[in-house]
Amino acid sequence: MDKEQQYKRVFTHLDKNGDGKLSPPELQVCIAKIGVELSSEEAEIVADMMDSDGDGLLSFEDMVKVVEGANEEEKVNDLKMAFKMYEEVEGYGCITPKSLRRMLSRLGESRTVDECELMIAKFDLDGNGVVDFNEFHDMMACA
Repeated sequence: MDKEQQYKRVFTHLDKNGDGKLSPPELQVCIAKIGVELSSEEAEIVADMMDSDGDGLLSFEDMVKVVEGANEEEKVNDLKMAFKMYEEVEGYGCITPKSLRRMLSRLGESRTVDECELMIAKFDLDGNGVVDFNEFHDMMACA
């Protein structure tokens, strides 16, 4: 079963009245299943925020956008955690050749600072000799 079929299966399960849309009450039941209670007003607000066509109901496409958006946010958070492992000094915002060398050494990959400079140069889009988070994100997207 591919991802879209899985989404359709979940959507159909949540769409209790079978109208092809999730109403605020159906959304309330869905959210309650993951342990979060929403009032009727809160469910309407959430539905309005996620609704793309203004009818106050969530289509299958709306649900997919929300789920995929959450997955993308999770990926970015994971990348941020990985980036912090390589940073020279936490909060400094970049990976230097020395910090890359140190992290690779911890992972059992022995490299010289010169080799790390060459590795960084491949993804250093602004030419400042270090990799910032955006460059790291682009680099990981190529991996």
